[in-house]
Amino acid sequence: MLKKLMMSTALSAVLATAAFAQSTSSPSTSSEPPAAKIESPAPAAKSEGSGKMNFVSSQKPDQWLASKFKGTDVVGSDNEKIGDVSDILFDKSGKVDAFIISVGGFLGVGSKEVALAPSSFDVVPGQNGSPDKLKVSATKDQLTDAQNFARYEPPRPATTGAGSSTSGMKPSGTSPSTSR
Repeated sequence: MLKKLMMSTALSAVLATAAFAQSTSSPSTSSEPPAAKIESPAPAAKSEGSGKMNFVSSQKPDQWLASKFKGTDVVGSDNEKIGDVSDILFDKSGKVDAFIISVGGFLGVGSKEVALAPSSFDVVPGQNGSPDKLKVSATKDQLTDAQNFARYEPPRPATTGAGSSTSGMKPSGTSPSTSR
């Protein structure tokens, strides 16, 4: 279980980094504050066959790293903490489809996960050096009653019952008294 958690965390970080690194826009010189609404990034630019790579030299003030985003507090419409970001759901192109929020429970025990689209959140700037928070227009009870997020589990290979592990077994149709 720990290995699976570590792999999903690493994969999320890699996908988020790749999605944010695909930005093809030039650095903004405007002094406008970052947008308060979280938008999912545009689909990643494809560089297949073109040989052109787009490097990103630094993080902008309105960009978040997946490593810092996970664990971000989520507050409800009443500004009370509802839960925190436990994971990020990406599609194959790198577009963020949902933020997975861990709701309820105590220290992860008894909690459930719900997935919300990025457009469901507003960024609430931290005060006095505290980290930014995400605000959703729902209450803790509404998210607790929401449908659980189901993680994809790949199908397991079907077994026929006639496995290759037959050590110590006699072939069918022979009895111990007739085999010598």
